[in-house]
Amino acid sequence: MADSSGILAGVRVLDFSRMLSGPYCTMMLADHGAEVIKIESPSGDTSRSNGPYRDDDPERQWAGYFVSLNRSKKSVVADLKTTEGRDAVLKLVPGADVLVENFRPGVMERLGLGHDDIANINPKLVYASISGFGNPRNGESPYVKWPSYDVVAQAMGGLMSITGPDASTPMKAGPGVGDIFTGMMMAFAIVAALRHAERSGEGQFVDIAMYDAMVSLCERIIYQQDIEAVSPVPTGNGHPLLAPFGLFPAADGFISIGVVDDAFWQALTTVMDMPGLASDKRFSDKAGRRENAALINEIVKGWTSRFTKAELAAKLGGKLPFGPVNNARDIMEDPHVTVRGMLAELAHPTPGAKPWTVAANPVRFSKTPAPSLKAPPSLGRDNERYLGIVSGGDNT
Repeated sequence: MADSSGILAGVRVLDFSRMLSGPYCTMMLADHGAEVIKIESPSGDTSRSNGPYRDDDPERQWAGYFVSLNRSKKSVVADLKTTEGRDAVLKLVPGADVLVENFRPGVMERLGLGHDDIANINPKLVYASISGFGNPRNGESPYVKWPSYDVVAQAMGGLMSITGPDASTPMKAGPGVGDIFTGMMMAFAIVAALRHAERSGEGQFVDIAMYDAMVSLCERIIYQQDIEAVSPVPTGNGHPLLAPFGLFPAADGFISIGVVDDAFWQALTTVMDMPGLASDKRFSDKAGRRENAALINEIVKGWTSRFTKAELAAKLGGKLPFGPVNNARDIMEDPHVTVRGMLAELAHPTPGAKPWTVAANPVRFSKTPAPSLKAPPSLGRDNERYLGIVSGGDNT
């Protein structure tokens, strides 16, 4: 029986995706009540073997990578390269609302599970496809056959070109932004397409390329190139258009300050007790502060470096955009994170085993709260439930 709580309760998703982009998308759906059935190969999602593993998991069954992204999902095992495996999965199509896959274009077609195959069985189904360079249906990229991971999307889509300490050192962003942002956009696209399907009875093919998603994320560089005829480059921890804006040293780490409005500049100079800065015509507006960014940032750095992060929080918090640079431990101990419920515990399928702590879903609905997160599935746990095949996995 499907779960009955959450704003997406009643939506059934067949999830053929693996690793990060697709599983992040379907995680967003599962977090809010969708019934996500993860279709795995006999060896399972690759992320099951990516780690890290806890010391109480000597058999290495529960990689943190997999646990975080696949909570509240179901798992069935089917060898899609066999007629039996494909036919078993096809029996789920008539009762599904969404299919999500992130193979290279052509793979699902070769398996007999392409959009046209599925639409013939269930014309109302939303077929969501994530790939590195998009599906040829919507314009065949010259890179269509290239495999892609996050690092490739960040590189080609512009993110690395504006990230790094200086113009000669492009750098990858820490999180898998190429995957995660693409997955988030696809989650939105799926809900939009479901809205259309509910009104019209028509499903459709939804296609997002990781490269395209990164271009969308880096929208600023496009209009800068268009308007200023200059390709933006990494500017360290500052901002190419605003000052003071970015990271500044504290006595025990770093803090962030974002001054956009003139009122925030006045507030900062007041806290710094430097009235001369407030009256200096070089810094009186955004254009002047941009032109003199190097000087103004050095002045602010000299002031912030005299105080600890806690002292700066007492001085600046609430007066202008400010925040300390937190590491994972800082985040987990922050009262904001506690009161907002951004740490979630996942019960371990093994009785008595310690639960996992993961980042919770940030979306809050006033009328339809999200259901509590459930444990990730062991490989093939739900075979009997969905395919009528008894699995050796834990059926918790």
